[in-house]
Amino acid sequence: MKALRNIILFLVLAAFTAGCAGIPTRAGLPSYTINGTSYVPLIALCEARGIKWEYDTFSKKVDLNRDSHRISLMVGERLVLVDGAPQYLKHPVDFYQGAIAVPYKFKEQVIDVVFKETKTYRRAAAVPLTRFKKIVVDAGHGGTDPGAIGRTGIREKLLTLDIAKRLSKLLRDDGFEVVMTRSSDAFVPLSRRVAITNKHNADLFISIHANANRVRSLRGFEVYYISPQAGDSKRALSAAQKDRLALESSCFSGNSVTLRAILWDMIYTYGRAESIELAESVCSSMQRELDSRIIGVKSANFYVLRGVSMPAILAEVGFLSNADEEQMLKNSYYRQQVAEAIEQGVRNYVIDYPVMEASR
Repeated sequence: MKALRNIILFLVLAAFTAGCAGIPTRAGLPSYTINGTSYVPLIALCEARGIKWEYDTFSKKVDLNRDSHRISLMVGERLVLVDGAPQYLKHPVDFYQGAIAVPYKFKEQVIDVVFKETKTYRRAAAVPLTRFKKIVVDAGHGGTDPGAIGRTGIREKLLTLDIAKRLSKLLRDDGFEVVMTRSSDAFVPLSRRVAITNKHNADLFISIHANANRVRSLRGFEVYYISPQAGDSKRALSAAQKDRLALESSCFSGNSVTLRAILWDMIYTYGRAESIELAESVCSSMQRELDSRIIGVKSANFYVLRGVSMPAILAEVGFLSNADEEQMLKNSYYRQQVAEAIEQGVRNYVIDYPVMEASR
């Protein structure tokens, strides 16, 4: 009887490992055998390496990019493009239980070479809080104010809300108390945003926006902070004194009155030095974490939050008027990366704050 059970077990194992069956993990990833070849799940590999990916369900094409490198491949095909150069795989990209899988040799010979493991992308533990405990996250526009609208119809108000929600979750995971000026597609007047921030006595204020410009080639990420003098144009000070905006900066071209009012309100925040450091930290994080053009940190002489003393920044996450950046911002994975980069910038600022304060 025991011998019979052993024979049955042998036959089951043989059937399981033949054709298309799961095998133990390799390099920390699930591994499968498809027609005698070892495969690993592509998306899990990307998540582990911090590789940004975009999949088109119609063409079954996958684009991978990180650190200025790009790999394009297609399910069912052996041809891949590595930084534009064609390479042929011995075995094709395939599906396994509905997920995209790539040959393990492709991982070793291409992905491991192009996207080297230079750092760990796992999230760190909660931030040891100093005086910063409460953060207001402001999703620009909303309701009857759509903000900028991309050529394919994507609306800034929905984009900023999505990123703001993702950022809020990440900050809560870090141990911060987070207040959102809006958590739905609702119009929130500027006065109400000010009232929300004042009521909660927040320690940081972060406003999320997307850019637009008539010059469609303009692209990139930029962060604005509060300054007593306009750093980008002398005309800004004159405009502020006359209660109107006339900045030539790309940030203002084609944007709504609401955005201009928000920037206008930022001038009398007392934490200007802290705002500069927070803006620089967020911008540096974006430059490290994302393969995106960084315009940089800019100052503006505008009144945003009357009587509120806190570090405050306004982040422009990209240009919806630029076709490439519009496509990137339509990708939920990329929006998550943007939120994570901003969160990392805030985290670094909070952790480094005691050192910065002591050096003043």
